[in-house]
Amino acid sequence: MVTARAAATFEPVDRSAASARAFVRDALLGWGLPEVVDDAVVLVSELVTNAVVHAGTAAEVGCIREEETVRIEVTDRHPERGLPAFANVPTASDRYADPDGEGGRGLLMCSALSSCWGVEYAAGRKTVWFRLALPEHVLGTRYAVPSLPGTELPGTDGPVRVAVVELDDDGLVRGWNTDAEALLGHPADRVLGRPWADLAAWPQSAGIGLGLAETLRLARWEGSFGIRTADGPTAEVYGVQVRLRNAEGTPSTLCLLVREADRAVLRTPGPGGETPTTAEPLDLLIGPVTNGDVGDLDGLLQRIVDRARDLLDADAAYLLLTTDDETEFEVRAATGLSAAGRRYARLPIDAGAGRYDSARLPAVHEDLALRPATVPLLDGSSLRSLITVPLKVEGRLTGSLGVAAAAPGRYDNEDALRLQFAADRIALALESARLTELEQLRRGSLSFLVEASDLLAGTLEHEQTLALMAQMAVPTLASWCAVYTTGEQGGGAGLAFVLHEDEDRIDPLRDLLDKLPAPDAARAPGVRFWRAPTDTAHAQGLTDGPALHGVLGETVVLPLAARNRVIGLLVLGVATGVRFRQEILELAEDLSRRAALALDNSRLYSERTATSQAFQRALLPPELPKIPGVEVEVFYQAAGEGNEVGGDFYDLFPIREGTYGFAIGDVCGTGPEAASVTGLARHSLRLLAREGLDAPQVLTRLNAAILDEGARSRFLTLLYGELTPRPDGSTVLSMVCAGHPLPLRLRTDGQVDQAASPQPLLGVMDELDLVAEELVLAPGEVLLCVTDGVTERREGSRMLGDDGLADVLTGCTGLTAGAVAARVQRAVERFAPEPPSDDMAILTLRVPQQRTS
Repeated sequence: MVTARAAATFEPVDRSAASARAFVRDALLGWGLPEVVDDAVVLVSELVTNAVVHAGTAAEVGCIREEETVRIEVTDRHPERGLPAFANVPTASDRYADPDGEGGRGLLMCSALSSCWGVEYAAGRKTVWFRLALPEHVLGTRYAVPSLPGTELPGTDGPVRVAVVELDDDGLVRGWNTDAEALLGHPADRVLGRPWADLAAWPQSAGIGLGLAETLRLARWEGSFGIRTADGPTAEVYGVQVRLRNAEGTPSTLCLLVREADRAVLRTPGPGGETPTTAEPLDLLIGPVTNGDVGDLDGLLQRIVDRARDLLDADAAYLLLTTDDETEFEVRAATGLSAAGRRYARLPIDAGAGRYDSARLPAVHEDLALRPATVPLLDGSSLRSLITVPLKVEGRLTGSLGVAAAAPGRYDNEDALRLQFAADRIALALESARLTELEQLRRGSLSFLVEASDLLAGTLEHEQTLALMAQMAVPTLASWCAVYTTGEQGGGAGLAFVLHEDEDRIDPLRDLLDKLPAPDAARAPGVRFWRAPTDTAHAQGLTDGPALHGVLGETVVLPLAARNRVIGLLVLGVATGVRFRQEILELAEDLSRRAALALDNSRLYSERTATSQAFQRALLPPELPKIPGVEVEVFYQAAGEGNEVGGDFYDLFPIREGTYGFAIGDVCGTGPEAASVTGLARHSLRLLAREGLDAPQVLTRLNAAILDEGARSRFLTLLYGELTPRPDGSTVLSMVCAGHPLPLRLRTDGQVDQAASPQPLLGVMDELDLVAEELVLAPGEVLLCVTDGVTERREGSRMLGDDGLADVLTGCTGLTAGAVAARVQRAVERFAPEPPSDDMAILTLRVPQQRTS
């Protein structure tokens, strides 16, 4: 006896076999026969391939549902009367006998897989058919399909009465027909003008569903509720409410009511013609989706699973959404599940280990214990019964909604259709909310990366770059972050920086990571998962204490690669029970690429700065000697960021017993080029002075050395002299001021005068006529020597100059050498608000006054 039939024709093209497989699969699943799907699909694939590829004709595929079998027929237009494998005559049909040939395998497989099969010929047609026996139903998974007509039609035990009630915009009864009087027992004259809320026993569960007033303002609603009858008890009715507007534009609500047992009279057919069996669709329990819901997708999804669980009185529920490439499901909301159902866990949809079963059709899993791998999300749980329904938009799979219970056999076909009807009503709103969320994520990601790039580009300090990387990752991308750096020669990575969103947990987390071997600094790009922190913390019992409780969930490692080598690792972690979203991991990869380049730049800058400063420090004199009877103080400041030595320099060194050389000079220019001449001048002065040459001879030889530098030479102003303390407490100085700002002497009475005469600078002329000038500093007197960075300090067109410096020095009477240098330095800084743009050196010599006994 034939109970159902489906047929389709496929043209002789390459994709026909795949289309035929899909047709047969859908037909058999639609009849609730998943047990025979695999065998049927394999056989049809071979037979259709023979027809459309080898015979070159269209193929007609028919599926016939019988009481105990399924008969499937494949008909083509090439009636070749070859016999199968047992033919003895060498004809063209011998190809059927070759199990490895391109033809004939379909018949061999029919013989192996089907209960019976055959080939029928007609004029211009050949039909290969086979039957598959239907196994007895066992507990497991079956696909939910609409109920068949015929004996499944609803019945009634008496006359069907349809009550018609009209309500005005305030919810007052304005119309009441005779069926309403008979069905509900209230005469019309006693209810007209009364509030509908007095008669309707509307469910008022806290936080669930819409109230009566909100429902009456919907364009259309249908469902079950109670009506208070005239004799007291409440009658359960099924109602359809429609919002209307009369000719004057006044709104009202028309209600059609029948007994709950007669609900099939009013119930609206769902998609595909099935009749929904729910009086309270899921979207009505949730309420209308608003713009606020679209902006809060997570909140909307959580509300859906909570209501779905309540709708079917379940123990757990979850909702999955497809990824952008539609190859995986992602857990987006769940209730009643263990950590295995944590948010953002992923499951393959159609292929791969742990794939999600029955994704594209509503299914009833009667006992998961019989098929434990059916839904990996529930592995290890005590849940036994499960309904899964797909969320589809325009035929495209966008998600899946599951509801589970601990007892086996809890749900049936009607429950699945009920949930599917609800899922169909909310699928489009969810997809709109999901797309809105994705757009917001993309915009937020772009803004985040732009801001990160600006911050990383704004510093070249290595330690600050490490801190910025972690601060940008936490808490935007992860709950905690660790940065590892590798050495210049490669090798293992070392922990450089740790940050957690809870500051109290930074130190315990750092202590744990210090005990672990660093992740492998592999060159392979992309995200790697790292289980070492979680496993080690669990093994040592560290997660039981408050310090790391709930801290160590999923952990990922991203390489920091720049200039074809891995310079570090970025480790991100989230709390227990949380998983990384794919969008977050992609954003973290983008951040790691930018951070790696910034980190490498800061490393190179730090190394070059350290190298430059090491060379520059070698140009500065060592610790100044202590001269008996003379106070010495030096202030030095090089212009330019990262420079310790520029074109200005100073020196003080012993020449022979009781005699010391002192110098202060200024090379043309600033920075490393000027510093190279500084080194030549300072070392030459020491060498020549210790050879016994006097001041003019020393400077003459130095002038020749500078000129020998050729194109690299720079002119130099220099004040050089020798000082010898006397037993009477005074100090004799012999000086040559070669083009340098003249030294100033501060007398004990506050008078300031020049202590030398100007002479030619060095590095310009071959022949110099230099003369040493002698000066005796009496006790209490000060000799102030400066570079032009002091005298040429400017504010607009105003300059400090020699007179300004003399005025400052006048006020230093009685001060020590250190106090004089400090006062001059403060005067230079305060002269203009901008920082000094030129190198600056100050050398102060003071002969202390004799103490009287």
